[in-house]
Amino acid sequence: MKNSSINLEKLKPAVSKYWLMALAGLMWSVVGIMLCHMAYIWLRAVPGRWALSMGSLGLISALAAYRFVFLKIALKNIFRLCLLPDKTCIFAFQAWKGYLIIIIMISLGLTLRHSPIPRPYLAVMYTTIGGALLFSSFHFYGRIWRVKIKKQPCLLSKDE
Repeated sequence: MKNSSINLEKLKPAVSKYWLMALAGLMWSVVGIMLCHMAYIWLRAVPGRWALSMGSLGLISALAAYRFVFLKIALKNIFRLCLLPDKTCIFAFQAWKGYLIIIIMISLGLTLRHSPIPRPYLAVMYTTIGGALLFSSFHFYGRIWRVKIKKQPCLLSKDE
């Protein structure tokens, strides 16, 4: 029985926690860029001034969402990743609860995209979420930089 558990351990896709941070940051960046790109396409189809005002509203909302919501989530996730052992399952880049939130957000996005809400209004919402995700993703990269290049400890404080 012990021999089979050792064999299963070899199958576990384990990576360094810094690869997990890079993967989390990359996921946040890619999704953020994708949402902002969709918003851009929708706003490109409306008159210039209206597109500019809706895009500006989305950007201002993204900065607020980043500062008051997503920054805390990113730092909490980084803190969690710093506590992990160096070799951890690749799927640990996101907490299990986070996978549930991802499923809910994808479902909500699909529902909104197929709703009768005009695309320019959805563009504001997509820019808000996409921008906040993109801005927050830089904290993952910054932590990797500080740990790997500047040789600082991974775990500085929970409230950075």
